[in-house]
Amino acid sequence: MPPFPPLRVRRARGRLGRALRRKRRAASAGLAVVAAALAMGGADAQASRGAAPPEVKPSPAAVRMVSAPVRIADAATVRLLRPGDRVDVVAAERTGPPRVVASGARVAEVPAPEKALGDGGALVVLSVPRDTARALVGAGAVARLAVALC
Repeated sequence: MPPFPPLRVRRARGRLGRALRRKRRAASAGLAVVAAALAMGGADAQASRGAAPPEVKPSPAAVRMVSAPVRIADAATVRLLRPGDRVDVVAAERTGPPRVVASGARVAEVPAPEKALGDGGALVVLSVPRDTARALVGAGAVARLAVALC
């Protein structure tokens, strides 16, 4: 038999390290899945024990905003407004105290003033929730509307 040089295994240590790292990754992924399952099961378990389920409130972004054209009694005040401003709309009736109809409404547009209307006020378009738009229309029919910058 001819003499052979000694065999040297050099990469065994690297293979072992890679195998251990793979096992750690698998273990951490498994723990993450178990934690997620427990978190989801926790709410279901409370509901099944008779506890009230957590109340889910709609986010403010989920509220549908509409554009509401509003005639403001003082045209000079409307000329101060710019798109993006926030205003409170106040209804002043002859018989009662003034009341706030819309609070923190965003100005969407300020149309050009109309020349034909002398003291008829000025139009402004506000971005408000649908219910507030209904209240603005109703108040505009029975009272003079004014705005206050927020």
